[in-house]
Amino acid sequence: MSLQTLESMVQWLDNHALENPTLERMSSHVGYSPYYCSTKFREYTGVTYKRYLAKCRLHAAANLLLRTDDKIIEIALQCGYSSAESLSRAFMEVYQCTPTQYRKAQIG
Repeated sequence: MSLQTLESMVQWLDNHALENPTLERMSSHVGYSPYYCSTKFREYTGVTYKRYLAKCRLHAAANLLLRTDDKIIEIALQCGYSSAESLSRAFMEVYQCTPTQYRKAQIG
């Protein structure tokens, strides 16, 4: 698999992170089997497809917190989280604060 194909997989996931992307759809995009794409994706990025997708969704949520006045639950659902609480748990792991605290600290 070429470097260009690997970069294409990452770019595709970055661009489709909020559209419920699947490994199968990504692999179809680049023309390789899901298993092969999964293996090569992990080798290239250092993380699994699922973990990379979670990172993309959390990053999108952080951007929405700063750029919109949307409620936390709306942002959570838009970014693929099942509840505001699940977004908050993910935020605490990465940013060591809640989404509300993040929004206030970045804007205030």
